[in-house]
Amino acid sequence: MAQVPKDEKCPNFSGYIPIEKLDITYSRSSGPGGQNVDMVSTKVDLRFHVETADWLSPEIRQKLMEQHKTKITKDGFLVIRSDKTRFQQMNLADALERLRTLIRMIAIPPKEISPETAEKLRKRREKAARLRLVEKRERSYTKQQRQAPDIDF
Repeated sequence: MAQVPKDEKCPNFSGYIPIEKLDITYSRSSGPGGQNVDMVSTKVDLRFHVETADWLSPEIRQKLMEQHKTKITKDGFLVIRSDKTRFQQMNLADALERLRTLIRMIAIPPKEISPETAEKLRKRREKAARLRLVEKRERSYTKQQRQAPDIDF
């Protein structure tokens, strides 16, 4: 087996996904495409059991289960579908790249925010909230002016 190079940005994941550990199924794609869509199985369903994926580090597996629980089935399989193109191999490549991107986004540690940046963000949020309230007051005043005056008889 060839040595897979490590990624500097993502030290926990090399980018290598063992295809033999994945469950890949093909089916007919939906949508337009003429008779070809009724005959050729181009849609790709790529799934793997997250808990038993020994090719991923335990931290990445845990984060995958937390952050992408809507994509994980009751049986614990992460499912990625692709039917972008009319070609089976291109859809398989797209699904693998999407899985690779998903894992890399989880594996890259979040950047530390400096106190100055945190303060800037806090001030920006406060200003946005103030402006939103001012706009609400102006809108409320405009609607009040449209009302007919109450006349008591």
